[in-house]
Amino acid sequence: MIRLSQIKNKIFIALSILLLIVILNFFQKEVKNFFYLISSPIQKTLWRTGDNVSDFFEGISKTSNLKKENEEFKLKIQELLAENTALKELKRENDFLRKALEIGLEKDFKLILADVVGNSVSSEDILIIDKGSRDGILKDSSVITEQKILVGKIIQVEEKFSKVMLITNKESSFNGKIQEKEVEGVVKGKGNLNVYFDLLQKDKEVKRGDRVITSSLDKVFPKGLLVGEVKDVKKSDLEPFQQAEISPFFDIKELKTLFIVSNFK
Repeated sequence: MIRLSQIKNKIFIALSILLLIVILNFFQKEVKNFFYLISSPIQKTLWRTGDNVSDFFEGISKTSNLKKENEEFKLKIQELLAENTALKELKRENDFLRKALEIGLEKDFKLILADVVGNSVSSEDILIIDKGSRDGILKDSSVITEQKILVGKIIQVEEKFSKVMLITNKESSFNGKIQEKEVEGVVKGKGNLNVYFDLLQKDKEVKRGDRVITSSLDKVFPKGLLVGEVKDVKKSDLEPFQQAEISPFFDIKELKTLFIVSNFK
């Protein structure tokens, strides 16, 4: 009885599968139409936008490529900006060198161009420049502007930078003279960007507005460099010499580019 029941069940299942296949074949067209109705709005939207499924994935690929090209374009712009900056810097240096030629600096001195990068932490009367031993900078070299104005001298040299002691520094002292006059003395720094002219003979005329230049007595600096202008004269019967306060010809806030005199006669 059990075996006969199992045979009947198997026959029933087989007939059911066969009937299902016949029905599906009969309604195949209707089934296709059903799925077409469902997918039609999506296909129509893609078609109206000029796309299809393959175009959609192609668009993703193009977007990825566009992003890559955009990054490459940005890098190219940065390279061009760097080149442009370098050209501007070269032009600026050429302009300074041209000015040096115009006033004869190149004929008198061997020069190295350097940019000021800031003040020393220890003193505002010490500047830091962006040139060092690898650029040929030597200790005790004179530092001037393109107008032949004395700024100071190199007191410390590192590989890539150097320190400049201004003539206003308390440690600064050198021989100077009144331009077009036989009046000589010692130019000394007072600190805090101040400088004075000391040890001036009492019988010599020194007045406000006189120009002070370097002399050739001590060989510390090249002779004839502009130092400053007398702004006040102090004379006392109790002192053997007269003294004058000097306004330096340079403004520290305006010092951007300097010349280092690596050699002079």
